[in-house]
Amino acid sequence: MTKNNKALVGLLLAGIAMLMLPLVISSFWLRIVTGAIMWVGLAQSWNMLAGYMGYVSFGHGAFFGIGAYVTAILMAKGLPFIGALVLAALVTALFAAIIGQPTLRLQGAYFAIATWAFAEGIRQLVLVLPFTGGANGMRMEAFLNENFFYYSMLLVSAAAVAVTYFLFQKAVFGLRVRAIREEETASQALGLNTTAIKVKVFALSALFPGILGGVYAYWITYIHPESVLTPLIADQMVVMALLGGLGTIAGPIVGAMVLFLGNRILWVMFGDTSFYLVLLGLAIAIVILFLPDGIVSLFTRKKKTGEGISKENVRNITG
Repeated sequence: MTKNNKALVGLLLAGIAMLMLPLVISSFWLRIVTGAIMWVGLAQSWNMLAGYMGYVSFGHGAFFGIGAYVTAILMAKGLPFIGALVLAALVTALFAAIIGQPTLRLQGAYFAIATWAFAEGIRQLVLVLPFTGGANGMRMEAFLNENFFYYSMLLVSAAAVAVTYFLFQKAVFGLRVRAIREEETASQALGLNTTAIKVKVFALSALFPGILGGVYAYWITYIHPESVLTPLIADQMVVMALLGGLGTIAGPIVGAMVLFLGNRILWVMFGDTSFYLVLLGLAIAIVILFLPDGIVSLFTRKKKTGEGISKENVRNITG
């Protein structure tokens, strides 16, 4: 069995185990694990852009919020949940494609600042638009009070991100993205339309937060700008991916689980205080100082995704 097949089998077995998990844990812990799975998907989607293409976005939290609000608005107009969710995902990806056209011509800190400004602009816009409820937010009718439904929806969404990332690495398109990360100027010289490729990756990495945002809105039944458009959402995506291991499939999964579950466990132990921030901040500092490649580097020293392109792949990239 090849390494790729082993990884795919591992993901499949992990998915089966996660589907069985609700049978052995209480409804309280099921809600907590459901939240953790959502963050796995968010961190992995950010990793698709930053870890694979090398573009650090501080605006990905906005795509989560756009997905949540579009789903809520469409359902308020009478559209069924699944239909609203699909349209919300497409609208989110379209937003990303439009924003990506100008911003992805920037690099480094300039791109990061531009995406942050976009996210803040969306948040301020939602605060003043009448059909979004402004600062009061929007309330949705609860479809059913069944944690397993939302757990399954978020699990499938998060798994879709991981599988897409896995397949993305093996495709010719993925090789072209890696070429851009390694040397964008040289990629342009080879004839690649780097802007178009980057926009596609940006839109794909935004589509999944849009889906997760829509499911989240349906789950909690009430959204407002400070819950689904706060800058903390993007910040946590960044920290989770870096903590687990940027540019790897397992890294964002590990980072999201450690941070979110650690947060909730400490909350259960010490109550609704900010004490957990001290402990988690200390843990993050230790990992950054001693494990710059993330927690997964403890178990593997293999090259991260996007490092190095063999000569035999050059023809695939330019073909």
